[in-house]
Amino acid sequence: MSTSHADAVTFSDLSRNPRAVAERASRLGRVRVTHRDAPDFYLTAADREEERDRTLATASRLFLALIKHDPTARALVIAMPEVFPWVRHLSSDELRSFTLELVEALSDAAELDVDATTHEVIAGWRATARIKADPERYAEARRPTSGDFGPVQVSA
Repeated sequence: MSTSHADAVTFSDLSRNPRAVAERASRLGRVRVTHRDAPDFYLTAADREEERDRTLATASRLFLALIKHDPTARALVIAMPEVFPWVRHLSSDELRSFTLELVEALSDAAELDVDATTHEVIAGWRATARIKADPERYAEARRPTSGDFGPVQVSA
């Protein structure tokens, strides 16, 4: 098996020697399968993936319980700048809203297997922080608009 990383195999390796790749995945927990013409994927031991799911669900429930008992989410809000340094550009209310939305998105990932929402929440709030970090862009974004800006181009 040719590899570029200790935990990676090529798609060709998987095709030629599936048993060896499966044994390696079992031993390591997972291996990355690289593919020249497609996104890489992981071959993961089912028990490891199930354990990751349980871990995410536990963390999600812990965060939800913290918020339930402290509606201001003070402990989480205090920790957010260490995880997301850009939150310094958000107001206190925005930071609290971001924290609550993130916890809810993590809960959806754990309970409903919906991972994209977490990324969308982070990307949306990061974009807000990016605009607010530049006073000129932020002022322009807050100016009222009028008129028709024409058709929207949608790229596929």
